[in-house]
Amino acid sequence: MVLDLLTIGLVITLYPLPIAAFVVVVSAPRGVRKGLAFILAWLACLVAVIAIVLLLTDGEPPPPRSPPSTAVLVVKLVLGLGLIVYSERKRRRRRTSAAPDGTTDEKPVASQGPKSPKSPKTSRVDEVTVWSAASLAVLLQPWGMVGVAATTVVEADLSHGESYLALLAFCVLATSTLLTMELYMVFAPQRAQHALTGLRLWLDQHKEQAIVVTCLVLGLWTVGRSLYELTA
Repeated sequence: MVLDLLTIGLVITLYPLPIAAFVVVVSAPRGVRKGLAFILAWLACLVAVIAIVLLLTDGEPPPPRSPPSTAVLVVKLVLGLGLIVYSERKRRRRRTSAAPDGTTDEKPVASQGPKSPKSPKTSRVDEVTVWSAASLAVLLQPWGMVGVAATTVVEADLSHGESYLALLAFCVLATSTLLTMELYMVFAPQRAQHALTGLRLWLDQHKEQAIVVTCLVLGLWTVGRSLYELTA
């Protein structure tokens, strides 16, 4: 269970969609406060899922080879296959939307005179509120990956201290990228703004590839582990 949770947490923290949204949130006015709201809502989702699973299992894993244990493994296998299918669909869609020379089909926009003092992108950033930041954290939670984590939490045995440590490590690891950016903004705001601008530009160009890779890696890992436990 420990290795599985750490692997899932690592993939979640590298998933690009919430990272891209968080960069927008912390770049807004009073971004540190809004980033904190994003992180708290993100953590609340993870804790809520873990709590629901532990309430259902009463903190005791089902016996091996029992019907509940087998059902959980089947659900885990289906989720893993779903991540692989989603990754492949993303990859094909990206190839289809790319031009023959490997570039996108976007056309250059002709100059329309001097720009207004506030661009639409800047306006959207300014409109981010604490509540919308928290809502984004809930909406952009990679729920398929969190579902895989939930099927792994079923194996947690709360009579052993290592289960508590594993669950804590999962929550911290799954949030580590967001926490790092938030702390960077707190202690070095100017350098952080420059670094986050570069990260945002990189994500604009490589976000789709990163989604494909993260979903595929976790999907293959989940399917492999599920098949092993079902046949062992």
